[in-house]
Amino acid sequence: MTPDPRVLADFAGDWRLCKNVVQADGTRGRFEGTASWHPAGTGAEYTEAGRMTLGDAPPFHATRRYRWSQGLEVSFEDGRFFHQVPALGGATTHWCDPDRYDVVYDFSAWPEFNVSWRVKGPRKDYTLQCQYRRP
Repeated sequence: MTPDPRVLADFAGDWRLCKNVVQADGTRGRFEGTASWHPAGTGAEYTEAGRMTLGDAPPFHATRRYRWSQGLEVSFEDGRFFHQVPALGGATTHWCDPDRYDVVYDFSAWPEFNVSWRVKGPRKDYTLQCQYRRP
């Protein structure tokens, strides 16, 4: 059965967010916190906040913000385009010279969903698994 295409309203509100990162050198990290989509203009502001641990370093508070459009286009806070979320799930890419971001959205277990990142280039080299669940 093909899942329904996602629309911006599907993401509205608060989610629990867990991220696991593995850097090329084997360093592992974990983020636990919240993600939220709240109306802003004709789209939504996405905000995540939580506690990040990376390797043996002390935990720290981490935040990230993006803008989402009705068409599921994700932009940085300053308005620069980041990537297009496939409404049915699937792969997309972002080139941030000189690094490449490959991402796969998996909506098959909706209302939970996963986002998998592979980031590679001369400045960055890691994988990131993100899991979103309603509280």
